[in-house]
Amino acid sequence: MELTAIDSHTHVQDPAFDDDRESVYERARSEGLGMIVPGYDWTSSERGVAWVSQHDACWAAVGIHPHDATTFQEGDRDRLIRLAQAPKVVGIGEIGLDYHYNNSPPEIQREAFRRQLAVAGTMGLPPIVHSREAEADTLEIIRQSGITPGVLHCFTGSWEFAEALLALGWYISFAGVISFKNAAPLREVVARVPWDRLLIETDAPYLTPVPWRGQRNEPARVIRVAEIVAAQKNCRTKEVFEATMSNTQKLFCL
Repeated sequence: MELTAIDSHTHVQDPAFDDDRESVYERARSEGLGMIVPGYDWTSSERGVAWVSQHDACWAAVGIHPHDATTFQEGDRDRLIRLAQAPKVVGIGEIGLDYHYNNSPPEIQREAFRRQLAVAGTMGLPPIVHSREAEADTLEIIRQSGITPGVLHCFTGSWEFAEALLALGWYISFAGVISFKNAAPLREVVARVPWDRLLIETDAPYLTPVPWRGQRNEPARVIRVAEIVAAQKNCRTKEVFEATMSNTQKLFCL
């Protein structure tokens, strides 16, 4: 089936989908959707690599989320590189900083982020970055790495942060958060991000868009994200699909 759009960030390997993963996949494919499946710890990275190898229009990324930064030790560089060499791995992620929960100490988060960005540079793979309440440090570490392009996934930050990332050649991806009632400032950022740097995602099983908020999210609901983007950019949803799919294919060399 020809692709209509790509969910650039979905965790279909997550245990939340253990009971109906194939049905979730078929619903997405029936809409012409492809998907990128990033890991967030060692287990999910390995599961994602295995799952995409058996499914059409699916690709994986591998990495350790800041919540689990303590599990990425200096000697784990080679382990991550081996995972990244698997077929259909197109990125390093999800990696980054999260100062909201601080499940791992900030200094350990920063070191794990730097080390994984270095792997991205070594492998020539774009990083997929999570940043929550950590804009300044995220930006500084990305700048220091010299790596471009990459994507700031599930963007919820300021226009100033977005503008700085864009100046570095990075992409910005938006999820269902842009449909939330209190997200008017974020929708203004959506309107300002250039067409050629825009991606869409679900971050499933999280961040389900309105009107399904409170339910488990799934890749097919990236259509709703595209509809919100279209409303902000005063265009047809089809145009959002076309632009974001082209950008996703370019970033991840699909």
